[in-house]
Order: sequence, then C-alpha cells, then structure tokens
Amino acid sequence: MGQELSGKVAIVTGGASGIGRATAELFAEEGAHVVIADVDAARGEDVAAKLGAAAAFKRTDVANAEEVQELVDFAVARFGALHVVFNNAGISDGVFGSFLDDDLKNFQRVIAVNLFGVMVGSQRAARHMAKSGGGSIINTTSTAAIKPGRGVMTYRAAKAAVIQFSRSLAIDLAEHGIRVNCIAPGHIPTAMTTSYDMARVIRLNQPLPRQGMPIDVANAALYLASDRSAQVTGLVLPVDGGTTVGSPASLLNEVMAARAKGTAK
Repeated sequence: MGQELSGKVAIVTGGASGIGRATAELFAEEGAHVVIADVDAARGEDVAAKLGAAAAFKRTDVANAEEVQELVDFAVARFGALHVVFNNAGISDGVFGSFLDDDLKNFQRVIAVNLFGVMVGSQRAARHMAKSGGGSIINTTSTAAIKPGRGVMTYRAAKAAVIQFSRSLAIDLAEHGIRVNCIAPGHIPTAMTTSYDMARVIRLNQPLPRQGMPIDVANAALYLASDRSAQVTGLVLPVDGGTTVGSPASLLNEVMAARAKGTAK
C-alpha cells in the first residue's frame, strides 16, 4: 500500500486487540506514528513493540478524564503532534436476554467507557487540534445503535448516543478544521463477539455472506483519517455487510418457501 498517513500522528484507543489493533497496524503501515491506548498493558506493549519506532503504548482507561488528557499529552510529547484520534475502546453490557431481567449493574461502566470515553477523548484531542490546524476524529459506534434489536440495551443506548454526539460535534468543530465521523461495525469477530454463532448471525442478518474482519473496519478508519476524506464530516459509516440495509434475500426466500409449504406461522 501507499503512505496515506505519512507525517501524521494518531491515537487509537482499544488498540491492544481486535479492531483497534488492526487499525494501529494499518496506520503504522501507512506512515503514521501511532500511540496505542488500552487497559491491557501486556497486549498493548506487545503491539507497540512489534510496530517498532513508529508506535508507542500508553496505558489508558478512557473513562478517566485525567488519563485521557495524559494520553494526548504523551502523544504530542512523543511524536510532536496529533492529527488523528480513533475513539474505539468499548465494552459490552453482557445482557442478551430480556430487559425485564436486566439489573443494570453494568450501566455506569458501559456508559463511562462507550460514551464518556468517546466524548472526553474527542474533547481533549480537539483542544489540541484546534490550535494546530485541525484533524480527524473517528468514533466507533455500532450497528446495534442503528438497527433496533433485543438485548444489550445499555450498549445500544450508549452507541446510539455516540452517533448523535459525533454528528453534533462535527458541526461544532468544523470551524477549526476538525472532521468528526463514526464507523458502525457489524458482525466483526472480536473479544466481544466470541460467544456468538457468527455463521448463524450472518445468515439471519447480513445480506453479504462474506465474514467481515477487523481489517475491514481498519480500512474504513484509514479513509476517514486520511486526506481522501477531506470533505467528509458528520458521516456514520456502517461496515456491516449490509446489515443495516435489510434482511438477507436468502432468509426471505426461506420464509417464503416455508409459507408456501404451510409450515410458517
């Protein structure tokens, strides 16, 4: 590939694994200096070591505003600037059953990481970018924020809030030359989806039968981080194989065939 991010400095939160790791690796390959932020120090330091001089690790809990500010200060001190922040760190509430049975015990932590972490990460990065000629902020939402469904209600609420926040922030920061966009991954194998029967989920929900991977999301992040998207802000970009468009034709065909046989209710 080319050097799409040559001369740029980026922060990737949740960068020790999954989508964050794939993005950090791609950004470095494309010429950026990357600061990997994560609560998993062992994995984060391992990723940074493998990327060499182009990368550094900073242990960061994105729910802690002081640690997020330290992360921004670290990136600027280490590499001399900050042009891109990918607020990607996130957790699930782990409640897949009925909302009536949800004790909401994980509410505060999920909101703190998935929403507050995005908000404070955007704010602290933007304060630097506004004084330094602009930049790109990329926030991870989810198809669960776009397409209604059962379960993980706190997660859905937090990710939906990320969309409204990001689109509003795109307006607020535009005068400073700062672009703000969202990526909405769907059915990507990560640590959060290990319990899923991914083949079944795709068959029932995703028009494209292809299995999406972390690199697919990383490629979208690369576009939004690079100058190729210089005129793009306020975008919510699903990387979901068409999940948010509608049900797969194969599933509809199954339902119609079952009805024709008189076996469907």
